Amino acid sequence: MCGIVAAAARRDIVPLLVEGLKRLEYRGYDSCGVAALADGAIARVRSVARVADLAARIARERLAGATGIAHTRWATHGAPATHNAHPLASRGEIALVHNGIIENHEELRAELKARGYAFESQTDTEVIAHLVHHCYRGDLFEAVGRAVKRLVGAYAIAVVARAEPHRVVGARMGSPLVVGAGAGETFLASDALALAGVTDRIAFLEDGDVVAIDPEGFRVRDASGREATRPLRTVQVTGAAAELGAYRHFMQKEIFEQPRAVADTLEGVERATPALFGDPTGAVLGAVDSVLVLACGTSYHAGLVARYWIESLARIPATVEIASEYRYRESVPDRRTLVVAVSQSGETADTLAALRHARSLGQKKTLAVCNVATSALVRETRLAFLTRAGVEIGVASTKAFTTQLVALFLLALTLAKLKRRLAARAEREHLARLRHLPRALGAVLALEPQLIAWAERFARKEHALFLGRGMHWPIALEGALKLKEISYIHAEAYPAGELKHGPLALVTSEMPVVTVAPNDALLEKVKSNMQEVRARGGELYVLADADTRIGAEDGVNVVRMPEHYGMLSPVLHTVPLQLLAYHAAVARGTDVDKPRNLAKSVTVE
Repeated sequence: MCGIVAAAARRDIVPLLVEGLKRLEYRGYDSCGVAALADGAIARVRSVARVADLAARIARERLAGATGIAHTRWATHGAPATHNAHPLASRGEIALVHNGIIENHEELRAELKARGYAFESQTDTEVIAHLVHHCYRGDLFEAVGRAVKRLVGAYAIAVVARAEPHRVVGARMGSPLVVGAGAGETFLASDALALAGVTDRIAFLEDGDVVAIDPEGFRVRDASGREATRPLRTVQVTGAAAELGAYRHFMQKEIFEQPRAVADTLEGVERATPALFGDPTGAVLGAVDSVLVLACGTSYHAGLVARYWIESLARIPATVEIASEYRYRESVPDRRTLVVAVSQSGETADTLAALRHARSLGQKKTLAVCNVATSALVRETRLAFLTRAGVEIGVASTKAFTTQLVALFLLALTLAKLKRRLAARAEREHLARLRHLPRALGAVLALEPQLIAWAERFARKEHALFLGRGMHWPIALEGALKLKEISYIHAEAYPAGELKHGPLALVTSEMPVVTVAPNDALLEKVKSNMQEVRARGGELYVLADADTRIGAEDGVNVVRMPEHYGMLSPVLHTVPLQLLAYHAAVARGTDVDKPRNLAKSVTVE
């Protein structure tokens, strides 16, 4: 989603702001801009191209200043256009950047127009700039505090005033914002990664906070208007993950980092125990009778796989809800349900809102599966399991997904053990397979040349079907999502048995059908479904275990998986689908790491 970087210092801060924007490019954006205070004025440079173009324009216009704000925008209100790009200004006296959505912007716009304010953009953000200007009486901290009380929705903002050249004021509600402290300089950012190499002393703001920064430090008022302390912590923020190395794209790099990411996530895991989730006595997990998984997108697919594992191993019911839908329907709460919120960033707005809704219904047993230790999701749940995928730059999630699966499998084992449904020998066998996963993933990655050959054929197509059964149906869903995310090929996924209930009408020789075919109890069913495709002239692309006796022939293309992996097979089968999507996108010449219209962290509803 959108990115914010701001600074108040004793040196020219514009190069640092631009570098911060470069580090936030992975979040997805369609315009960018910087505003700096210099010579008694606010100067802005904005672009609808990449940050590199913005940097070139800044150099030409010689923009400089010791106080400034910067932004990458992902369009919500108003098209991607220069006049809608942030920073937005009010009468040359206030400039502002904003992440989030203001739900009452139309009402405020009408009110401000009646007061004589002229609007130059179609954004909801310009409403905030004019509102701050209207509230300004010589103290920007006070003005922002008054203005945000009028806002309904989600926001993280950074604001400067021409009359206060050494100060930036920020505020947050529902969107992340952090403070960074340096020597004679202080920063605001939507992601600590933006400050990598500049400072590792980070303070995390809470919802409702208003913060003022200057070169000497910062002060905070909480949602009630009282002075508040937000302690600085040393956070390891490194830009190393933002280096491509020998890879062509970050997505490719992150696909190949999966063996290490899984190994890191499993480091120190000796047995299935509640302590892995922050519940050393098992008081929470031991009192669970069912599981509710809340997630969006790729994380939702991980939850769907987990449902099979939890019900099979622990023998307790599990449901999986799309977080953006869960809180908008009547549901039946159960206080003995474990609510598992899954999110790579831990800042996904829909997942956070769903979690809060579940808690409001009295479901207090909550667990986060997340890749960011300092995220809102981790702070708001009773228990947490931190995956150790490292920073994921590519918008299309890869290593975050496989490490989520590992975390959720450990949860299934732990619940089974607490329910006395996991024998010691079975636990040892499952853990041994988990520990072998990195090596098995390495063997799957060696299949890349075969997937490149498939991808070259897919690149000429406009539609594809993905099929799977049982716990591999969610992997088919994930494969279809990856393909359409980055190659822009329309793809759908179905449980293979559903073919004859409608999707079979789409099958022609121009419709490739990808089939996940492990050697499990549903293999013969999958083979029958494959015959249905062949009988209609469809072209099959099959991921088959070596012992499935599925051979390549005319119209049937087979990539053989290196080994059969039982219940953990979904982890392995997802990797060829990632490679297929990646190489199809490369062949089509799309922007793999920053696909159109998408953002990495969806921090608005």
